Amino acid sequence: MQPYKNLSGTSGVVAFEAGDDHINIEFEGKQRYRYDYTIPGKKEVETMKSLAKRSKGLATFISKNVRERFAAKLP
Repeated sequence: MQPYKNLSGTSGVVAFEAGDDHINIEFEGKQRYRYDYTIPGKKEVETMKSLAKRSKGLATFISKNVRERFAAKLP
């Protein structure tokens, strides 16, 4: 996983890993989730990938637009 730089200083995201059709995100507390083109959808995943690369706004986007819609909880 790639560290999330947290440019705002207030994000709960600590790392991410982007694939062709998904993104895995690790939050504080070691909670890891997969979001993919099925859940929550292609548009949301591509937005999340873009925000992750910029290291700003990802946690806010998830909390406002994606919420509990994840494809899988990862070990």
